[in-house]
Amino acid sequence: MTYRILGNGEPVRLLVAGLHGSEWKDTSDILENIRAPKEGTLAVIPVVSKGNYVSTLDDTYFTGIGQPIIEAVEGLRPCIYIELHSYSAKNLAALTDPDRLNISGVPPFSRLDHDVLLGSVGPFIRRKYFPPQALCLTFEIQKDNSLSKLHASELIDIVKECISKEEFIRFMFGRYPKQAENVIRDYRNFYGMQDNLEMFMKKQVGRDRK
Repeated sequence: MTYRILGNGEPVRLLVAGLHGSEWKDTSDILENIRAPKEGTLAVIPVVSKGNYVSTLDDTYFTGIGQPIIEAVEGLRPCIYIELHSYSAKNLAALTDPDRLNISGVPPFSRLDHDVLLGSVGPFIRRKYFPPQALCLTFEIQKDNSLSKLHASELIDIVKECISKEEFIRFMFGRYPKQAENVIRDYRNFYGMQDNLEMFMKKQVGRDRK
């Protein structure tokens, strides 16, 4: 077994960090020190690989160094899956570029407080291993930015307590309404999945603000 289990029962969440290269230096301790959720199960893989950098956008990642993630997903069937990455400040513009879909083939990240970035996970694992109703997210921490790491840790603590995708959507619309709209729009456009509940949530929050 490559993962550590905290808590028990449903829902099941899987959080992974240290996915490639030296990212483990910036992200792994967040999961090493995480506490069990109040409800359900939390599985964590603090370090997937300290080896060569292979992008998670490359399908071969999950058939190679990322195989422990696939084994955990197949064994646990989590409804919430989170990847924790890190990035250099010089790459911020490229990662959040509105034209990233045309440049890199995937939607741009949304920028949260303290330059924490939020987006979907790579299309290979999202499409092949998770149903549409699952919550699959990537958080990117800016390297050498202590506030970015602290804020990401706070967000991870919130996500680990969510019991469903809908609860996280409610949180996002409450704190980051514009980013939530962008993430949902990009998700639907990129994956071609219609999620009526997400549309309902968007309308409901809009009514609440009136």
